[in-house]
Amino acid sequence: MAKFELKLPKMGESVAEATITSWLKEVGDTIEADEAVLEIATDKVDSEVPSEVDGVLVEKLFNVDDVVQVGQTIAVIETEGEVKASASVPTQEIPEQKEEPKIAPEVIQVAETVVAAKAVAAPAVSSGDRFYSPLVRNIAKKEGVSQAELDAITGSGSEGRVTKNDILAYVENRGNQPAAPTVPATPKVEQVQSNGEANVPTQAPEVKKVKPAISSGEDEIIEMSRMGKLVAKHMVDSVQTSAHVQSFIEADVTKIWNWRNKVKDAFQKREGENLTFTPIFMEAVAKALRDYPMMNISVQGDNIIKKKNINLGMAAALGDGNLIVPVIKNADQLNLIGMTKQVNDLANRARLNQLKPDDIQGGTYTVTNVGTFGSIMGTPIINQPQVGILALGAIRKVPAVIETAEGDFIGIRYKMFMSHSYDHRVVNGALGGQFVKAVKDYLEAWDSNREI
Repeated sequence: MAKFELKLPKMGESVAEATITSWLKEVGDTIEADEAVLEIATDKVDSEVPSEVDGVLVEKLFNVDDVVQVGQTIAVIETEGEVKASASVPTQEIPEQKEEPKIAPEVIQVAETVVAAKAVAAPAVSSGDRFYSPLVRNIAKKEGVSQAELDAITGSGSEGRVTKNDILAYVENRGNQPAAPTVPATPKVEQVQSNGEANVPTQAPEVKKVKPAISSGEDEIIEMSRMGKLVAKHMVDSVQTSAHVQSFIEADVTKIWNWRNKVKDAFQKREGENLTFTPIFMEAVAKALRDYPMMNISVQGDNIIKKKNINLGMAAALGDGNLIVPVIKNADQLNLIGMTKQVNDLANRARLNQLKPDDIQGGTYTVTNVGTFGSIMGTPIINQPQVGILALGAIRKVPAVIETAEGDFIGIRYKMFMSHSYDHRVVNGALGGQFVKAVKDYLEAWDSNREI
């Protein structure tokens, strides 16, 4: 008999951890190679972790809702004969601290204190509302970080969680600055003048408390889903980060409407794909981004990052009614057939909950079709860290003034509104308006004789 360690596989360049949502196998169950053992969640994507070998599950190292780092062992499977070590990404190692050429006596004294603390520090545990991953707890144990110190570290991860970088930064800097004293919660704070006399006590700032929702006995209380909580936080963070402003424009898509009706059946028969309006609109957006590259940017602190690739996010509906934004990579390099295949593939896999983490990474601009739900326009929230998002309204048959060489007359046209939300910190009204005008011009200049 041999034991095989099932590790959390790498799921994308920017994915470092995942949450276990359910175990599909129990200890003692027989498992076949490629059979799913557990389900995990990373940001918005749920996926399964399959076994790489045949055997029997003998140990589960984590519980449901535990957060696991990429490369960590999550289960042990007993197999017949010898097995090779898992090819998954190795467990993340703690980087070696560089030795300074000269060390001041005060630092040596602090270092000795830290070494002494390591010998007596109790293992760190998750406490209260703070969850610490096994990697963070191991670093705390190795570096002698006490529970009180760990609880005082400000986390930069999701919901304030302490990440590996947070605790390593704390360990590196704690010898260079005095530890912050624990401040008891008191209603008043005394300010001391330079002469040692205390000023009149001032009232400490009040912490705002959220009023609990009041419900009657007849109301139904529904807990938000994990996805709902993630989306809610993402939306609030975006509004607090970007200065949202909108530009609206109406486009005449009569040529596109008539052209699609003419070619869609032959396209379906030849390509086996349904030709919708979405890839046509995506093509126009990609062309406009090529014309206005300063819409294809992101903001990092005081710096603007100009993106080389045009990766279009496409808001798609999930099976449970939530929305997700898979990404069409290098959209400006696709012809209409390639764009249609990409759009249909991502939309179908989104509905079936089969998207991979890489499918939702790297977007540089987003398009959402609010017209699918009958809305004629909307004011979408920017998908951070992007700086713009375009909402496509419903296509409507309306009376319109048509200008010709013989004069103006009233005719029936197919029109739609487009709503462009952009980050006013870095995109001014001129650029925001010119960009959406370019999309309109590409749509209205559609070649009615175009072959596909």
